[in-house]
Amino acid sequence: MTNLRAQIGVPADSAMIEIDGVQLAVARDGSGPAVVCLHAIGHGGRDFEAFTEAMRGQFEIIRIDWPAQGRSGPDPHHSASALRYAELLAGILSKLGIVRPIILGNSIGGAAAMIYASRAPVRALVLCDPGGLVAVNGFARAFCGCLASFFRAGARHARWYPTAFGLFYRLVLPKREAHAQRERIVAAAYETAPVLAEAWTSFTKPEADIRALAAGLKLPVWFAWARGDKVAPLRFCRPAICKMRYAHLSEFDAGHAAFLEQPHAFLKGFHHFINGLTD
Repeated sequence: MTNLRAQIGVPADSAMIEIDGVQLAVARDGSGPAVVCLHAIGHGGRDFEAFTEAMRGQFEIIRIDWPAQGRSGPDPHHSASALRYAELLAGILSKLGIVRPIILGNSIGGAAAMIYASRAPVRALVLCDPGGLVAVNGFARAFCGCLASFFRAGARHARWYPTAFGLFYRLVLPKREAHAQRERIVAAAYETAPVLAEAWTSFTKPEADIRALAAGLKLPVWFAWARGDKVAPLRFCRPAICKMRYAHLSEFDAGHAAFLEQPHAFLKGFHHFINGLTD
């Protein structure tokens, strides 16, 4: 069977690194200070393709495909969650010898980045619509539970699912610049449905609320938020951001991933943030 999700991930010649029984595809490009890129659930390292091309002359760009996404193998012992991904990230960076990286994380990748940064030295965080910044209350459990049910239907190969998933992704990544990657994500709808169901189920758990952890971070954080986000609206997350002492916020005309949907504006903001860092 064709592995369509591989087309969403890092390049075919990327290294495979085993962490805790999981074969993870990891791409390394360029040279300089390390920038580690962590993608949203159901996506892959190719989300950061344009970012890598633009920045490889100034930084070493490290892209990781999460388990059962892109070119990475499945996780035989654990379901998808931000906590699990933070553990795998720690293993990868340890094996690569990467210390104090800049981490660019989107959605569940952003939540994993914050968890990792609470446990290990990180120079700065760039967070694009990360998870974990709202209370896991009745509304959140119902919303996430509904989406988990939707993705479980995809895991059962419901005939209507690819069409519905395609419509859903027109809301998630609506901008023209994201069209090619969106089409690849939609083409792999059945393949990524199980891990999407796992992740959205994890978002209903109390440990998915990392607001207190985020408030305690003592490092520069830049939030590059897509103002059109229907999955993680800024108005729900802003109170948590306001409690983060070293956080700065920018808004972009995008659906869920400013770096993918508004690459030129995002790069301008990224340069401004990075150039303002001090050691």
